[in-house]
Amino acid sequence: MPRYAYVNGRYQPHSRATVHIEDRGYQFADGVYEVVPVSHGRLVDEDLHLDRLERSLSELRIDMPMSRRSLKLVSAELMRRNRLSNGFLYMQVTRGVAPRDHKFPKQAVPAVVMTTRQTKPAKREAIEAGVGVIAIPDIRWKRRDIKSVSLLPNCLGKQQAFEAGAYEAWMVDDEGFVTEGTSTNAWIITKDKRLITRPATDDILNGITRISLIRTAESLGISVEERPFTLAEAKDAKEAFITSSSNFVMPVVRIDETAIGNGRAGELTLRLRDGYEAAVVRGEELAAQ
Repeated sequence: MPRYAYVNGRYQPHSRATVHIEDRGYQFADGVYEVVPVSHGRLVDEDLHLDRLERSLSELRIDMPMSRRSLKLVSAELMRRNRLSNGFLYMQVTRGVAPRDHKFPKQAVPAVVMTTRQTKPAKREAIEAGVGVIAIPDIRWKRRDIKSVSLLPNCLGKQQAFEAGAYEAWMVDDEGFVTEGTSTNAWIITKDKRLITRPATDDILNGITRISLIRTAESLGISVEERPFTLAEAKDAKEAFITSSSNFVMPVVRIDETAIGNGRAGELTLRLRDGYEAAVVRGEELAAQ
């Protein structure tokens, strides 16, 4: 079956989809993106992702390329053409095409690209086995709350994790506090069963799964403490996990060479994942309630 992409108003075969060489996303990383998970043919937390897209564009002073309703229609049509049932929809908006100049162009039209990818849900055995992470210095810019396409430090960190045999890298600031993963938000559960994650400031990207999981925790009677935590505190935690749009909730069982808990997925982590997945299957937007 042919795979399609959407590029600036046209649905094109994925293998032939291109953007102009002077698109500012290519020249300057002057753009933002969203990755929206798809479960059972439905976009998960679609409105929350579009809220964040609008905010990121506003912070960069880029206009929305079309109305929210039009974005939803394009997304639905691309999913239909690609017969997407489980996976994700990727959307990217840049400032557009203009002669290369650091200053903003006066008349550039925002450029839009959308693609999809079919994936298989993670198997329960893999979830219960959990993943390892390594700690690395956080070398990124100071506006991590903007979902910019400028991801070079994240790519370097992810490669470092891969070469170390880990799934993810947790970035640590100059004061020893964990900020987030290269493509995930970081969470710990203390020995007295307190659920902790860093507050959503300019220091981190406020993940959509992070937002929804906070509501999931509240629905399960689990309180969330939003505060920074140190790498040492994380290594001493009872449980740890990461959240992202691609993997929802994934247990962390090792940080560097330190086993977390008993080295397997924790009971509370699995309870949170099950609660979140149940809401996804029901088609709920927990964070909007």
